[in-house]
Amino acid sequence: MKPRFILFRRAGVFYSEDTTTRKQYSLRTKDEAEALTLLHSKNEAHRQPVLNLHIARAYLTASDPAIAQRTWQSVMEQMQTHGKDSTKTRCARAMQSKAFDGLRRVKLMETTAEDLLTILNGGKVSVAHYLKRLHNLALSLGWLTVPVLAPRLWPKPQFKAKRGITLAEHQRILAAEKNPERNLFYQLLWEIGSSQSDAAALTAENIDWPTRRPTASTASMSKCVVE
Repeated sequence: MKPRFILFRRAGVFYSEDTTTRKQYSLRTKDEAEALTLLHSKNEAHRQPVLNLHIARAYLTASDPAIAQRTWQSVMEQMQTHGKDSTKTRCARAMQSKAFDGLRRVKLMETTAEDLLTILNGGKVSVAHYLKRLHNLALSLGWLTVPVLAPRLWPKPQFKAKRGITLAEHQRILAAEKNPERNLFYQLLWEIGSSQSDAAALTAENIDWPTRRPTASTASMSKCVVE
C-alpha cells in the first residue's frame, strides 16, 4: 500500500505532505529520527482503518459477492418495491429528490456518518424521514452490517406550524377547481371544518345523531358539525 504521507525538510524543519490532498504539515522537529517516527505514526493511523475495511470486504464478499459494489441507489430502488401502490408512488417521488444526489453512487460499505449528516443538515423533515427509512432498510436487508449513524444522532422532526386556510384562499381553490364533484367536496369541507383525510374516513358511526356532533372516536374533527 502506497504511503499516504511523505517526508521533506524546509529550512531545517521536517514536514509531512499528504499525497492525496497535497496539504503540508509541520512536524515541529529538526531531528530526522523523530520526524521519521512521527511520519510512520501518521501513515499507520491512516493505513489501519483502510486495511480493516479491505479485510471486512473480503469476508463479506465471500457470502454476498455484490456487497462490495452495492450503492445507495440499490437501496432506493428496493424501497420502491415495498408497500401498497400509493406507498410505492410516494417513495418513488421522494427518491427523485436532489437532496439524495450526493448519496446515490456512494457504496454502502464505504459510507460514513458525515455522508448522512451532510444530507440531514439540509433541514427538510421529509428528506430526514426517507433517509432514515433507507438506512433502516439497508440494515434489515443485511446490506449494512452495522448502523452508519447511531439512533440518538438522528434529528427529531421539527414540523412547521399548521393552520387552516382563509376564506379568500378557499374561494380561490373553488374558482380553480373545474371538477363539479370535487368542487362540492371542497365546499363541504369548508362548511364542516374538516380536513380531506378526516372527511374521507368519516362514516355514519362517527356521528352522534341526536346531537349532530362527532362521537368521542372522532375527536380530531372537533370542528365538524353536521347540519
